[in-house]
Amino acid sequence: MSARNMGLKAAAYMALGAIGLVMAVPLAWMISTSLKDPSQVMVANDRWLPRRQVMSKYGPVYATAVDGVAVRGTQVARSPRGRTLRLLEPAAMAGRTVTVAASKVRPVEQVHLHWGNYAAAWSAIKVESAFGGLLRNADAFLIFYINSILVAVAVTLGQVFTSSLAAYAFARLRFPGRDSLFLGYLATLMVPAVITMIPVYILLSRLRLTDSYWALILPAMFSAYGTFMLRQFFLTIPRDLEDAARIDGAGLFTIYWRIIMPLSKPALAALTTFIFLHTWNEFMWPLIVIDSLQLKTLPIGLAHFQGPYATEWHLLMAASVIVMVPVLLVFIAGQRYFVRGIILSGIKG
Repeated sequence: MSARNMGLKAAAYMALGAIGLVMAVPLAWMISTSLKDPSQVMVANDRWLPRRQVMSKYGPVYATAVDGVAVRGTQVARSPRGRTLRLLEPAAMAGRTVTVAASKVRPVEQVHLHWGNYAAAWSAIKVESAFGGLLRNADAFLIFYINSILVAVAVTLGQVFTSSLAAYAFARLRFPGRDSLFLGYLATLMVPAVITMIPVYILLSRLRLTDSYWALILPAMFSAYGTFMLRQFFLTIPRDLEDAARIDGAGLFTIYWRIIMPLSKPALAALTTFIFLHTWNEFMWPLIVIDSLQLKTLPIGLAHFQGPYATEWHLLMAASVIVMVPVLLVFIAGQRYFVRGIILSGIKG
């Protein structure tokens, strides 16, 4: 490898490392804040791990040096000469009192993680009744979690199914106007989602489906993006397999279910991951169509920690970490299919 190529490769690694660092720092700050005491959240310092001063039965512990020996003790007096400490350590000097300049005394601190923030965030809000009275006076975050799982799973299954059917029709079936219809369907990708929100809301309102699970699930079950992605993958499957199945008497749905779908697992896994992550993090649409507390999902639930005059940052960050865990698990579980699906559907389309 030439020196020029090595230099370019090193520059690329440095650029990627810098980008990764920029993306990792907010995540690290979120986790750090979730483990802090409320009084330390807004304190400007370079400590990522929260600390607190070590306490003894005599009071706060300070450290200093006496005749070159590191000692620890508690403060018994303070004067213009400095601080007077009753020594605790080392054992040979325990009980002695020394007076040293205040500038040479520092508090002894240790890492103290407030794991209780997670329990406090989980139980901070209560729901009187949910799921038709099945749960009463329950922790709101439990309800938000169940709602998010229900909606994300329903939308993911529904969208993968409808997208695969549409993609199969556009990729494998021949009918008049197929390509024009596909281009028209694909053109809907150019329309920003915020433009279609109001018409969809009016339609759901006329059908009296707002403030219900149907409002969260039905509009999201159809996707031009998913159809396009799967169509590109379906085009790469040899037609000989379909012809062989037809000779054996297979119908269209049998070919779709027993030939196309098993051969498309990487693309389906990638699309499943995309849809689940998007639905899990969706904020705007649930905020518009849901009013009842017992129907809210996790992203909206996080907003309860933000008040008009103050924000409980330690609880908000703890709740955010709780919300993030399922997303990480889904991504880790589907990472192999996720990358492979993107490569196959993107290059061979």
